[in-house]
Amino acid sequence: MAYHRAVLLRGARQLITLRGPSEPRRGPALRELNIIPDGAVLIRNGVVVEVGPARRIENLAITRNAREIDANGRVVCPGFVDSHTHLICGPPRLADYEMRLAGSTYEEIAKAGGGILQSVRAIRKTPARALVHQGAETLGGFIRHGTTTVEAKSGYGLDEANEKKILKAIAETGGTRVDLVATYLGAHVTPPEWAGRADQYIDWIITEAMPCIQKLGLAEFADIYCERGAFSLAQARRYLNAATKCGLRLKIHAEQFSRLGGARLAAELGATSADHLEYISDDDVRTLAASGTIATLLPGAVLHLGLSRYAPARALIDAGAAVALATDFNPGTSPSCSMPMMLSLACAQMRLLPAEAIAAATINGAWACGRADRCGSIEVGKNADLVVFNASDYREIPYYFGVNPVAMTIKRGTIVYDARRGYVAKPD
Repeated sequence: MAYHRAVLLRGARQLITLRGPSEPRRGPALRELNIIPDGAVLIRNGVVVEVGPARRIENLAITRNAREIDANGRVVCPGFVDSHTHLICGPPRLADYEMRLAGSTYEEIAKAGGGILQSVRAIRKTPARALVHQGAETLGGFIRHGTTTVEAKSGYGLDEANEKKILKAIAETGGTRVDLVATYLGAHVTPPEWAGRADQYIDWIITEAMPCIQKLGLAEFADIYCERGAFSLAQARRYLNAATKCGLRLKIHAEQFSRLGGARLAAELGATSADHLEYISDDDVRTLAASGTIATLLPGAVLHLGLSRYAPARALIDAGAAVALATDFNPGTSPSCSMPMMLSLACAQMRLLPAEAIAAATINGAWACGRADRCGSIEVGKNADLVVFNASDYREIPYYFGVNPVAMTIKRGTIVYDARRGYVAKPD
C-alpha cells in the first residue's frame, strides 16, 4: 500500500470518533460515540495525526498539499472490527442448509455426517494456495461492508498439518487491505481419527500441536468449542490452561446451545472473550460484568439457524459487561460478512441502541481481538481505518437492513473500496 505524505478526509456530517478511556466500553459509556459535526481527519503515513472540526483541521499548514477524500456530508465511523470469524472455511454447506430447513437440528446434521466435519473433509483436500485464494476473495466481501480488521480462526483442519495450513493461509491472506488476527481453534470438534477419544485428542493438542503452533508464531489466540457434541468444561479448562502456558491469549465458544459453564470459566481464567452466550444465566451475566472478559455476541448464527433465543445483550449491558458484536462468518451457521446486518439484528432482536451497536462493532471488537491500541476508534496515533456511509445520521446504519450502506472503506488512509466506482482493492 503506497502511503501519501498527508491525506485529509473532510466533509463528514457526523464524524463518529469513539474517543474515550483506554478500556472496553461498558454500560452508559457504550452509548458515548463522541460525534464531531462537520468533522475532518488528517492522516500521515496511514496514521491519524489530527481529528476535529473541519474549520480547525483544514487551517493546519500540513493540509495544503494533502490528498483530499470528501465525505460529502455523510457519516464517517471507525472501520468495523469483526472479532469472531472462521475465514478459511471451504465451500458452503448447502446440504446442511436444506436439512435444517426440512427440520433437522444442528446435532442431527452433525450425526448424519454434515456440520463441522464436512468442512474438515473439504479443507483437508484443498491445496494451500487455493485456501489463500478463497480467503482473499472472501475478504473482499468484508471490505465492501466496512470491515478493516478481522479475527480469523483455524479449526477446520484438526490435525497438525492442516491446522498449520489454515493458519499459514490466514497469514498470507490479509496483506494491506485488512488486518488479520489469527486464532488457533484446534479444539473445534473431535476429528474422525480420534472418534470416541476426545480426552486423548485434547492431550495430543496440549503436548504436540499447540507447542508447534506457538513455536512457529502462527496464532495469537487459542479458542475451544465448549458445547454438547464438542468439548466438556473439564476439557476446555485443560486446553485453555495449556494455551496460557504457551503464551496464547484465550477465547471460548460458550453457551451457544446449552449451559456448560464456559462463560464462567472464561471469566475465571481471564479470557479475552467469551463468544455466543445464548444460554447464559443471570449469574453468568453478573460474573461477566465483574470480569475483564468481553462478551462477544453473534446474532447472525441465531438468525441463520432459524432460532429465536438470542444472547441477553440488554441484561449484559445493563449489568456493566463489555459487549462486542461479530459476524461469526462460517459456512454452516452464519454465512455473512456484513457487520451492518449484525448491527441491524442486534438492534431489532437484542434491543441494543444504535450507538451501543456501533461501539460494540468497533472499539469493543478491537478489545476483543487485542487491537484496541491501533484501531476501533478515530484517535491520534491509531491507524486511519475509516468507513464512509451513505447516511446523514448514524442511526440509519442499523435502521436499513439487507442493504449495504457503505460508500467507502479506507484502510490506513488509502481507499480500498469505493461503491461509486465499483472498486475493491485487489489482494497483494
